[in-house]
Order: sequence, then C-alpha cells, then structure tokens
Amino acid sequence: MTRKMHLNQVFAILMLFTFVTLFSATTIAGEGKTASDKVERWGIFELSLTGPSGGNPFVDVKLSAEFKQKGRVFKPEGFYDGSGVYRIRFMPDALGVWTYVTKSSRRELDGKKGKFTCVKVRQNDGPGNHGPVRVHKTWHLSYADGTPYFQIGTTCYAWVHQGITMEEQTLATLKKAPFNKMRMCVFPKAYAYNKNEPKYYPFEGKPLKDWDYSRFNPVFFRHFEQRV
Repeated sequence: MTRKMHLNQVFAILMLFTFVTLFSATTIAGEGKTASDKVERWGIFELSLTGPSGGNPFVDVKLSAEFKQKGRVFKPEGFYDGSGVYRIRFMPDALGVWTYVTKSSRRELDGKKGKFTCVKVRQNDGPGNHGPVRVHKTWHLSYADGTPYFQIGTTCYAWVHQGITMEEQTLATLKKAPFNKMRMCVFPKAYAYNKNEPKYYPFEGKPLKDWDYSRFNPVFFRHFEQRV
C-alpha cells in the first residue's frame, strides 16, 4: 500500500479490510541507501532514497520506478517514510537479473539506476515462500509455485492497535492456531471489545476530528507493517 494518495482515496480506504495470508513469507531488503543485490523470488526488493523533507512530501513529491526484465515492465509507486526517507518496493516473480530506474518530480530522486538478481527461494525448516495465492482452475486456489492452498481463516479486526501486551499475546495464540488467512483492519476501530485509544494514529492531528488527511503518520504504518 502506498502512503501517497488523494483525499477521496483516504476516505475509501477507511472502509477496507486487510486480508493477510499468514506464512507466505516475504523478505524486505536492507534499510540502507541501496537494497540487497540478491532477492528471493516473491520476496521484496526495497530501494531507500534520501530526498526533501520540507513542505508536504506526501503530496508534493511524485516518485515511482520502472523495473524491467526481458521486455516486461512494472511501475510501482514509491512513498515517503518520514525524516527525508523515500522508499520503493517491488516483488520480483521471475528469476534472473532485473534493472530499475526511478522517476520523480524532484531531481534528487529522479534517474536513480540499478539492478539486482532474483534467486530461487531458500529451502529451510519453515513454511517457505511459495508466492502469492491465485485462482487455480476456476474453482481452486494455489500459491504461485503450484502448491495447493486450502484456506482456513479467522478475523482479528483491530488487534494491531491494542498495545504491545495484547498484540504479542495475539501473535503467540495465532502461532499455535491452524489459520493460514486472517482478515484485519488497517485503521483503528472502536467497538464493544476495544474502547481504548490506540497508541498510533494514521494521520497527523488529534482525535477525534482534528486530522490532516494529507499528512500520514509514518510511525503508525511502520508499526502496522511490523505486525503484519
């Protein structure tokens, strides 16, 4: 999910739920200026760039990249992650060398070129990375590598906004559970089972109605990503 969006998209996403497929692991590359030169197939290549922090970078700065391999082109958008840091993430689905070049409305972020190699998924003792889940032969589901996927789901709407103790307890419970899919909320939700104020909010401002929907709170999204 990019963090740069128009106001109407903000209100639309308030109604969305996140469907998380547990155990289809991805690996985010290092947090440095350049990401790892080797990324697992269906892992995540991350490019980190330093850029302007003045004004409102969430709406003032446009950033994307073109990732290419053998005639195929993908154009993911980047996002501002606070403190002058911009990120672009891409999931390669084919082995071999990929090249990229950034596109931006700001000179210091534009035209950054590089490449990386997509390698086979490492074999380990864990569940492994089988890729995203897709429709298989109309009536079934399977991972991208062909492994059958049988959904056993549950719902944990606002667990990522309940504080460290409850969040860790939830993860420990899920670790022992049979579920491989979970439905959850991106934003905080108030209802009978959680009336506490969350530690982080997605936008700059103050509850209940004093929000600047043009400015995201990067700390909120980092916390959310870490829990996912």
